[in-house]
Amino acid sequence: MADKSRRAFMGKVLAGTAGVATVASLYAMKRTWDPLPSVVSAGFTTVDLSPLEAGKLSVIKWRGKPIFLLKHTDDVSPDDSRDIVTQDGRYTVVIGLCTHLGCIPEWRESESIFHCACHGGQYDIHAKQTFGPPPRPLDIPPFAIKGSSIVLGEEGPEYKKMTTQA
Repeated sequence: MADKSRRAFMGKVLAGTAGVATVASLYAMKRTWDPLPSVVSAGFTTVDLSPLEAGKLSVIKWRGKPIFLLKHTDDVSPDDSRDIVTQDGRYTVVIGLCTHLGCIPEWRESESIFHCACHGGQYDIHAKQTFGPPPRPLDIPPFAIKGSSIVLGEEGPEYKKMTTQA
């Protein structure tokens, strides 16, 4: 009789230990799948475009990626499909990673092109590929226009219009 109660006790201890281990494992998996606080806080970034100088590239970091901000000069022909228009002017705002292999292109102000040194890819001032192996233009991050600022990470009507045209 004592043997059966001992066996039942050992079974309950094993079941309890397995239950605690299962809960601990599920908690650890959930923590692993949750985004890091630094990523969550970088989800939406507001950028004031008004202080940018025409023709000068400005680079910010958003979600760990370089974002190219370029205010157009008066002599640049408009491209309504890719330009971001605010009350202060026209801008190219793109993720600064080459669409071929992910290298970071450089802005050549004298030629008004983005040049990727990895394989010679080139993009025009509107970030459309013009030469080399890149399969598509530089990607546009999700954005919403708020006056003379843009909010990166928020899909505004202007962004939705751009993505439906593409």
